[in-house]
Amino acid sequence: MWYGHPGGFGYGMMGGFGFLMMILLVVIVVAVVVMLTRRASGFGPERQERRRKALDILDERYARGEIDADEYQRRRADLER
Repeated sequence: MWYGHPGGFGYGMMGGFGFLMMILLVVIVVAVVVMLTRRASGFGPERQERRRKALDILDERYARGEIDADEYQRRRADLER
């Protein structure tokens, strides 16, 4: 095997920017997997937004007198977990 010949250590797929492109591809794949995992597990901004809306609804129900203080505290503790 000679340098620069087929089967050698020339500028094949790994030469030039090929190595950098492989690293970039791995980084993109890992980022997509992490993003999909976070989304599937329910973590992220969507979960925080849902929790905030639930707390707002609970506050409104308490303010209207639909639930008493004990129920309000119990439900609030459940939502804050």
